[in-house]
Amino acid sequence: MSSARTVLIVGGGTSGNSLAVLLRRAGVGVDLVEVSSDWNVHGSGITLQGNALRVLREVGVWERVREQGFGFDTLGMTAPDGTVLHVAEDLRTGGGDLPATLGMRRPQLQRVLTDAVRASGARVRLGCTVESLEQDGDGVDVRFTDGTAGRYDLVVAADGLNSATRAMIGIADRPEPTGMGIWRAAAPRPAGVERTDLAYGGPAYIAGYCPTGEDSLYAYLVEPARDRADVPPESRAEEMRRLAAGYGGHWKEIRDSITDPSQVNYTWFHRLLVEGPWHRGRVVLVGDAAHACPPTLAQGAAMSLEDALVLAELLTSHDAWDDALLTGYRERRMPRVRMVVENSVQLGAWLLEGVRDADVPGLIGRTMAVLAERP
Repeated sequence: MSSARTVLIVGGGTSGNSLAVLLRRAGVGVDLVEVSSDWNVHGSGITLQGNALRVLREVGVWERVREQGFGFDTLGMTAPDGTVLHVAEDLRTGGGDLPATLGMRRPQLQRVLTDAVRASGARVRLGCTVESLEQDGDGVDVRFTDGTAGRYDLVVAADGLNSATRAMIGIADRPEPTGMGIWRAAAPRPAGVERTDLAYGGPAYIAGYCPTGEDSLYAYLVEPARDRADVPPESRAEEMRRLAAGYGGHWKEIRDSITDPSQVNYTWFHRLLVEGPWHRGRVVLVGDAAHACPPTLAQGAAMSLEDALVLAELLTSHDAWDDALLTGYRERRMPRVRMVVENSVQLGAWLLEGVRDADVPGLIGRTMAVLAERP
């Protein structure tokens, strides 16, 4: 493969950043544009399971992730009052030398990845994105919102759930809300919190928390989706505390620390799975631009990371960057992604519908067993 080839990555999130590093390592020229001027270094926390950690290790950032996050191997189930009902050993889907799960502050993960992109030699422009695309059989001509232009052998749309690039190339799929909303907030980690504990039921469908460092965690509460106009930013901390008041155990201490509304995030759960081709000519989708699932199985970032790994493997091992290669990328990813999206949605639907005899452990176990295989 010629190292003179160039790729434009649109979007500097988890998948775009990881792909940039992997391609640069193979000598591919990479331009990355990100519409956010601060490179999206914000958010509360993220749960990374073993299959996500496996990709981060291949990207070359595992040691920094391990140092800045909090790894653990069990999952607790509690009653709303905090009583521990069951503690399960989690499957190490990334292999026995990686923890089953690692929690991390999302801004820290983003900084680790953006540092790796900078160190890779990729050319980065922030506050800039694609204005228009025109392609032929050999490449893509791109005009950017800053008035500049460029030509690339391939354009990768890594610009997220509401991808403008996806719409530009005529893929009509759009994310659909699932009927749930989630409150998230970073908080100090109470003594004794050393894993994720989940409570199903109570004032919310799910109440959970995940340690993200020696002194931090992020907490979340899942409820029916509200009209966003009913959730003014200045009342978010108060509203999350109100929901959290229905939970005991460590939630009492967590609730008392949720005081800053600017640190509380409220979003809806969405589902997206592009059923048709994930590319048009020499423009291809990765990550949330191609698929997204509610975080009921904590696999959204993992699926995006796996996309980046598989696409990088194909691009750096084949001379012909053609329709067959990009079709093969989708065909390799689709069964695994479909399973994760459908099972994540199914788990949420059981909660919405109040199905009491649902086989939640079985669904999770079957999913994790597949994810333990390499993507």
